[in-house]
Amino acid sequence: MTTDTHTGGDVRLTGISKTYSSFTAVHPLDLTVPQGSFFALLGPSGCGKTTTLRMIAGLEDPTTGTVRLGDRDVTDLPPHRRPVNTVFQSYALFPHLDIYENVAFGLRRRGVKSVKSQVDEMLELVQLGDKAKRKPHQLSGGQQQRVAVARALINHPQVLLLDEPLGALDLKLRRQMQLELKRIQTEVGITFVHVTHDQEEAMTMADTVAVMNAGRVEQLGAPTELYDNPRTTFVANFLGTSNLIEAEVVEAGTDLVVSADGGKLRLPADRCATPTRTGGRLLVGIRPEKISLAHADDAGTVPAGRNRVTGRIADTSFIGVSTQYTVDGPTGTGLQVYEQNIERDPRLVPGAEVVLHWNPAHTFGLDATQAADAGKTDGAGVETVEDAA
Repeated sequence: MTTDTHTGGDVRLTGISKTYSSFTAVHPLDLTVPQGSFFALLGPSGCGKTTTLRMIAGLEDPTTGTVRLGDRDVTDLPPHRRPVNTVFQSYALFPHLDIYENVAFGLRRRGVKSVKSQVDEMLELVQLGDKAKRKPHQLSGGQQQRVAVARALINHPQVLLLDEPLGALDLKLRRQMQLELKRIQTEVGITFVHVTHDQEEAMTMADTVAVMNAGRVEQLGAPTELYDNPRTTFVANFLGTSNLIEAEVVEAGTDLVVSADGGKLRLPADRCATPTRTGGRLLVGIRPEKISLAHADDAGTVPAGRNRVTGRIADTSFIGVSTQYTVDGPTGTGLQVYEQNIERDPRLVPGAEVVLHWNPAHTFGLDATQAADAGKTDGAGVETVEDAA
């Protein structure tokens, strides 16, 4: 799915799969993680992302396929003989050892006599040089996580595997650690493969994200590509929020014209993930922050050429930087609009008649045969019961 000409440190999975009795956790997949990249496996609970990571680590034997690190086939090698280290959510630090000795542990185990310079270098990398003599319980969760990373990196693995490493941290600390991990990866330049169910986490840190669903890679690409051009309803809904409107193609060409409950909308044909022809059905997608909201009395001020739909505000939610509006209308109920709180219109309250309008270039099109609510989560990376059933 991705290629790289420098294959010395690639992680290459070929036809890899994992089946437990009658349950297939990972369907056969081919995946290449380029050397030196920060790669994320993203998806809800049970999608197969952790199983895939464990097969790279050697903690799970694949049912089919091969695992190669660079030019070396490691499929049958035990974990300790693979040039990889894993950082888990639990950190697994030794409570009786100070931070210095926790980081030095791997070197001492290998019989390295002089460890000071390497340990000092790693502690400086993770900005904990002044905490070397403290015990793990004397550090914050984020600091403990950095110790776990330093302990893994000191062995100079070819690949560092991170299994939900920030899941135990609170939101503010998690965001700080996202930036820290990205800084560390950039400085050391080795391949990071990161498993997470947190969409923001994956998009903040990773160069490339593989969105997994039900044991398969649903879509792979740069975070901006996945967000702006989702190819399935699952990706559109799992990565943030999408408004999906059922429509019929009435004109096909470089731009499509579609009819949605009598109104006309335009979108670029090259932003459609399904073949388009006159009479075909589409789910027309638009992200909430791309939409502007105008009171119905100001409908005449909406610039020409904009896509527009009408509706009535059902609910509002003030969240500081923006106000989130829920709008019901002929094209659908529960349409989401996020507007920055710059010049709030006091008329935009529940019950107000409004016009939603946006640049047609920001619109995407998806196959209408898919479930429109696939990939919607409960906010914790877990699909809702209705979607998962």
